[in-house]
Amino acid sequence: MVSFDLKGRIVLVTGASRGIGRAVAETLADQGAEIILVSRKLDRLEAAAAEIREKGGRAAGFACNMGSLPDIDTLCEEIRKRYGRLDILVNNAATNPYFGEMAAIDESAWGKTLDVNLKGPFFMIQKTIPLMQAAGGGAVVNVSSVNGIRPAAFQGVYSITKGALITMTRAFAKELAPHRIRVNALLPGFTDTNFSSVLMNDEEIYKMVVDQIPLGRHAAPAEMTGAVLYLVSEAASYTTGACLTCDGGLLA
Repeated sequence: MVSFDLKGRIVLVTGASRGIGRAVAETLADQGAEIILVSRKLDRLEAAAAEIREKGGRAAGFACNMGSLPDIDTLCEEIRKRYGRLDILVNNAATNPYFGEMAAIDESAWGKTLDVNLKGPFFMIQKTIPLMQAAGGGAVVNVSSVNGIRPAAFQGVYSITKGALITMTRAFAKELAPHRIRVNALLPGFTDTNFSSVLMNDEEIYKMVVDQIPLGRHAAPAEMTGAVLYLVSEAASYTTGACLTCDGGLLA
């Protein structure tokens, strides 16, 4: 039988204090996983972890700036000491500090976008490989975007990082397969998160975006969680290097 049971699994979710990351953390906890919630602000993480624990799950929050290699090193060392291994990594943290034409972006916004969206996920995978090897293998899901396939207007640099994340997913999938570590990507479409608030709150832009979606609406963060659950579970034991699109038909 196909199993989505995650009992006993140790799961790290970045960008887990809200939006897709928080929804993913809650769903995987519901399947029995012990969750390590990560973002920059510990207070929000503690609130998310407390909610999981109130429902009978197991969760703890750790502050970590995904653009900082020392922070990532410290986090991985803490995981090694506390848990001894890692079974699942969900690289969800992302940023988009600039909304406008690429020709006008400054170096600071460019650097921050690449640090969080690309350097962070890369080194998070690299640094957690020994932790997954200690578990006998593992699964990674990189949360990319449909923008990685079809760059969005005024989100050019963000789209570049998400396209590179897709390539990174496929490269790591090939390299880590002999270590029994599967690496896949989720490509969300237009989803109601704090990240997309600039689109959600402008009626004209919102209508323009939704009119391109065959299902005719945006998604809730929880609608991304089933895809992640599949990719990290034994149901996807023969799936690696895949990009699973959840976009209401936008790219169809």
